[in-house]
Amino acid sequence: MWRTFRSWLFDSGGPQKLPERVQAAIQRQQEQSEILIAWVQLAIVVLLAVVYETTTMPGGVVQLGNLETAVLALYAVFGVIRLALAYRRLLVSWMLYLSVLADMALLIALIFSFHLKYAQPAAFYLKVPTLLYVFLFIALRALRFEARFVVFTGIAAAAGWVLLVLYVLSGYGGPDNPTTHDFVEYMTSNTLLMHAEVDKVIAILLTTAVLALAIARARHLLIRAVSESAAVRDLSRFFDPGVAARIRTAAMAVKAGEGELRDATILTVDLRGFTRLSTELAPDDVMKLLQDYQARVCPLIVRHGGSIDKFLGDGILASFGAVVPSTTAAADALYAADAIVEAADRWAAERRSTGAAPLSVGLAVGSGRVVFGAVGDGERLEFTVIGDAVNFTSKLEKHNKDEGTRALTDEKTWRLAKSQGYSAPGRREIRHGRSVAGVPDSVDIVVLAA
Repeated sequence: MWRTFRSWLFDSGGPQKLPERVQAAIQRQQEQSEILIAWVQLAIVVLLAVVYETTTMPGGVVQLGNLETAVLALYAVFGVIRLALAYRRLLVSWMLYLSVLADMALLIALIFSFHLKYAQPAAFYLKVPTLLYVFLFIALRALRFEARFVVFTGIAAAAGWVLLVLYVLSGYGGPDNPTTHDFVEYMTSNTLLMHAEVDKVIAILLTTAVLALAIARARHLLIRAVSESAAVRDLSRFFDPGVAARIRTAAMAVKAGEGELRDATILTVDLRGFTRLSTELAPDDVMKLLQDYQARVCPLIVRHGGSIDKFLGDGILASFGAVVPSTTAAADALYAADAIVEAADRWAAERRSTGAAPLSVGLAVGSGRVVFGAVGDGERLEFTVIGDAVNFTSKLEKHNKDEGTRALTDEKTWRLAKSQGYSAPGRREIRHGRSVAGVPDSVDIVVLAA
């Protein structure tokens, strides 16, 4: 049980078992925390310096200004060095522990100096409010989200206060018997009430324990959040970002067979001549060519509000207004189609300039009612669009070969896009009464690119 508790509290066996990218993300968060801690430490030095410079003393009291100034200046130099190391990401664990000891040494030294500064017995410093800065230093370590540093700071603070109490009991700093059992006498004289000092130590340790437990819990939540964030980023590489967001924010677990009706626009893109090239090129060259093609086309689809539904070898199926309803789906799809044609022309020119065979794309845009939802066997799911509009657009893309064109849409989609604000970059040819294979009725088509 103790081993499990220690592992949970001090994170042993935790983060190092996480994927490397998750560890790197947590490390970046810790480094940012150290920069913040360093700035807060410097702010504390400034605050303490202001407090000590503005504190007045009665005449005839011992002056320790030079000593206090030297201690604060030394700590300020230490803080600046620590800040520089934090910005350069050079802080290691032993430096952090050393920083904790420096914090406590500064605080204990300043508290100790009170009885010398005001020429009072040592018990005098046990009542100064500077002790409250102990809790600030303990809380400061919570910014790193590592319980071990909170625990170490709390123990160091408690040990420092115990040393101050032992010094009072030793008699070197005042009367041989400075203790009392009378609370009123304790509050109105330079005496020591053991119960009060034990209460202070207990308060320090209990605060440390509560903060350590809170930070241990927060760290586990941090690790889970970072892990899930990394998973979402990875998910977005395999799924359209809109689909990934839908999965991540779903109120209930996504199940197969759940779908929604959408008025959407479908865009299909195909790389011409890829099948023949795939038999002539080496496998690595085939994949590089495919990656080059997709890297040019996919960003254009996403940029215009489309969602990549799936890759079908060298084919791309995208939807507009299916994942997220849109009132400009048809216009967005045609703008994406125009951009893809332009990109394909540039790509062909680049390949000619290098002596490679130019490649072209064929695409089509169609619109209509579709069902958007999850399909699969329950263990493996896929979000997709299903419906006549999808089938029609696929057949229309193949019809490019019959028309001798590169990009087509039907007149219904064309008029819908224009009503949504689409403005064509040039004059478009409309061909009426075309027979598209697999479509029972004739189709009025619009040529987007010949």
